[in-house]
Amino acid sequence: MMPAHPTEAAPPPELFRSRIGPAPAPPAAPLAEWHALRRLRAHRLGLAGLVMIGLLTIMAVVGPSLVPYAYDEQNMLETNEPPSARHWFGTDDFGRDVFARTWVGARISLFVGFSAALLDLLIGVVYGGISGASGGSVDLAMMRVVDLLYGIPHLLSTILFMVVLGPGLFTIIVAMVATGWLGMARLVRGQVLLLKELDYVQAAHALGVPLSRLLARHLIPNTMGPILVNLTLTIPTAIFTEATLSFLGLGVPLPLASWGTMTAEGLVTLLTGQTWRLFFPAVFISLTMFAFNAFGDGLRDALDPRLRR
Repeated sequence: MMPAHPTEAAPPPELFRSRIGPAPAPPAAPLAEWHALRRLRAHRLGLAGLVMIGLLTIMAVVGPSLVPYAYDEQNMLETNEPPSARHWFGTDDFGRDVFARTWVGARISLFVGFSAALLDLLIGVVYGGISGASGGSVDLAMMRVVDLLYGIPHLLSTILFMVVLGPGLFTIIVAMVATGWLGMARLVRGQVLLLKELDYVQAAHALGVPLSRLLARHLIPNTMGPILVNLTLTIPTAIFTEATLSFLGLGVPLPLASWGTMTAEGLVTLLTGQTWRLFFPAVFISLTMFAFNAFGDGLRDALDPRLRR
């Protein structure tokens, strides 16, 4: 039996060098945002909702200037006229142009909807993020407050605020935000609790990263998908709540107009055949609700990580 060589010469490193040059780097993966945008463009219903939101917003800005009548201009010689070339949407009991009032009402309804939704977003993200990231007794105490407020019906609390504070545009926004942020807070807290278990968050926490920086750089940015979807669904809810309050007489004060006040005024004239006064505000409320819900549905499908490839 031949004895084994005690040592063997190492193979020259030239044998392991590539003869065709270094291997090319793999192509960079497309950004996830681009995939989401492409899926949103392929979602016809969501894209249609986005276009409708854009058109309604543009008309709310330029609509009143398309006619030579102010929204509060009265003309008792032209009361309750049906839609015509002179008054495109007809007139009301005081001869005011319904077209101008419709788009002024769109400004108020959209402003209230966007303002209330953005304030809900701000309060809910901060509150839910701190609660979920803190954990322990802090999270328990903060969520008990949310549960206590969540037991109060949103519309009932809004009406109570309106009765106490009095009608007004600012009061409507404050009343809706008082309990409207609770759903956003619970959503953000749930997302943060899931992200806290990931390795990179645990590593950042072990390195002593402050809570504020952990939320701002690691937790909140990775929850923006569900947050944006919930935001698109909060806006139509706020618009519908404002319309309900205005319908009940707790909306914006006269002579301002919103879709809710115009619907309430048009309802009492329905039996007299002046259907245009109810038709136009009701149609635009319905279109706005449909547009935001369709866009929110498309955005949810586009940001769903299970659809990413």
